[in-house]
Amino acid sequence: MKKIINVILALLFPVLIFAGNPFKGTEAIVRSAFIYQKQDVQFPSCHASTLVETPEGMLASWFGGTEERAPDVCIYTSLNKNGKWGNPVMAADGVHEGKQYPCWNPVLFRKDDGEIVLYYKVGPTPRDWWGLYKTSKDNGKTWSAATRIPNDLLGPIKNKPVRLPDGKILYPTSFETAEKWNSYLETSDQQLNNWKRIELNNGTYQTIQPTVLFYPKGKMQLLFRSKNKTIIESWSKDNGQTWSALAPTTLPNNNSGLDAVTLANGNQALIFNPITNGRNKLGIAVSKDGINWDAAVLLENDPNTRGEYSYPAIIQTNDGLIHVTYTWNRELIKYVVIDPSKLKTKPIRNGAWPEE
Repeated sequence: MKKIINVILALLFPVLIFAGNPFKGTEAIVRSAFIYQKQDVQFPSCHASTLVETPEGMLASWFGGTEERAPDVCIYTSLNKNGKWGNPVMAADGVHEGKQYPCWNPVLFRKDDGEIVLYYKVGPTPRDWWGLYKTSKDNGKTWSAATRIPNDLLGPIKNKPVRLPDGKILYPTSFETAEKWNSYLETSDQQLNNWKRIELNNGTYQTIQPTVLFYPKGKMQLLFRSKNKTIIESWSKDNGQTWSALAPTTLPNNNSGLDAVTLANGNQALIFNPITNGRNKLGIAVSKDGINWDAAVLLENDPNTRGEYSYPAIIQTNDGLIHVTYTWNRELIKYVVIDPSKLKTKPIRNGAWPEE
């Protein structure tokens, strides 16, 4: 009996040692830093970052103010030039008809002609905000006057737009009411005219803030934040003209924002909170088919469930590196650069982030 017990303990020993020791994959991290320090800005709270590559360097944006929903919340930007982030600059406020409203969820996009577009929302709450945009011809140093998005459309609600094969811009977006969350899509041409809406079959799922992925032969995938404890998906086989009914994936979702990007090698990279509750864990997963996902990098894993690492953005630059930003405890914006050639991955099974 003692011999049997010893054998059982020997088998269990690795499990006991590594239980609660999640796979990290941090060897692929090239740089990790905050875009600014708290003492360098006037706003105590920040959220919802976005980033885009420019010929001069990385441009990031976010909203900051007293707290989310406060009237003093404005849109700020910072340019990373020669490896150094510049001081944050206010790019947009929420002044409308003489009254100050909070700003929300900036999204950056570079058009085919090189012009940078800053999309954002203004309004007292997500239920009654409206969409606007500004443009910049000098990589975010100066901005045009704000233009309201027509036809009661909103533009990208959190995640970056993408270019379709026909040159149109596709905007992943959504609308929130007290009764229902609904995701849908919008399109415009490269001149930001001819805006149109594309409906999705949301069914009974409560989703917002989709992100877009590409596959060969006109196949595309949407991934959604949801209230359903899981990331929701939809697929297109005709370059985004029609989409399948929304359905659950095997990946968890904590009712918080996510983002994804199709890499140059055709693989997909997803940044999300790999948990169903809280926002204290943030990771990057990769996939070849959008169905089977491998854990790649664990960016945050705070045992304090009150910690918040959320609303990430992810892009790949021309040099092949992956760049991400995310909210760090509502106090700062974290910036991380990852070398995809150094990724070491482990499969995500049954929606659980793997252990070492």
